[in-house]
Amino acid sequence: MSKLVAALPMYDWPEVRGDVDAQWVRLRDAFRQKGIDAPEAMVRSNRDLPPVPGGIRDGAGKLIAPDPATLPPDEFDFHQLWLSPALLFGQTCWGPMELGLARHVQVIAQPSYDEFEGGQGELYSSALVMLADGGPSVLSPDDGKAVIPLDLIRGKRFTFNNPDSMSGLLGLTRDLEAIGEGLDIFASRSESGGHRSSIVAIAEGRADIAAIDCQSWALAQRFEPAARQVKVVGWTARRKGLPFITARTTSPDVIASMREAIAELGLEGSVAKQPVVERVG
Repeated sequence: MSKLVAALPMYDWPEVRGDVDAQWVRLRDAFRQKGIDAPEAMVRSNRDLPPVPGGIRDGAGKLIAPDPATLPPDEFDFHQLWLSPALLFGQTCWGPMELGLARHVQVIAQPSYDEFEGGQGELYSSALVMLADGGPSVLSPDDGKAVIPLDLIRGKRFTFNNPDSMSGLLGLTRDLEAIGEGLDIFASRSESGGHRSSIVAIAEGRADIAAIDCQSWALAQRFEPAARQVKVVGWTARRKGLPFITARTTSPDVIASMREAIAELGLEGSVAKQPVVERVG
């Protein structure tokens, strides 16, 4: 039995859990064909993570996360997953990567977003959504540049999924800065806890606008009833999507084999060689 762990938590909505499991089976079998000891199933809670007595430490011995065994077992702390020394394969966001995670993990590849409006290869963008008013939604621009309707969003209540989210907060912040504006354009800012929750907040009148990454927006249009009450009013600029990662201790040979397997499955937008970290701002 493998002592390693894997997870694909970023788009693991209950309605598509079977599809996410099937994606892992494809990856697992492809990895095993390369001689990699891939785990049978993915982890989806803190209880599934192997204990690390004394807590998780970096290469210098500094404590960077508590022992997963000390956390609420039914919850799932993504940072614990990402920092686990047993992580063979996972997915994260470039927001946490820029804010320090990149020091502790290695990037394997960037998945493709070609099938989603707002995506192109390894790049994705976020839909700016507001309450529907009967008018049409704004289509994603072909050039991938930001479409920010300043007059429409000025003075509105902005909600975002998490403070370290590139798609929900950091990307929009940078697009506003590029045109001489900032988050103070909004009357208020609140944290919803997730893209789906942001959409529900807008539909229920608790917020006015949110930035929803294009894959989450596609899922919402299929499975979240509240999405029928909102529309797209703009888009953030395209940026690198959510990278596949592994522990900092994973060997170069294993990483090379995983990259080969991902490329053979056609799941990648690009196969990483060195992580490229955009500035934090």
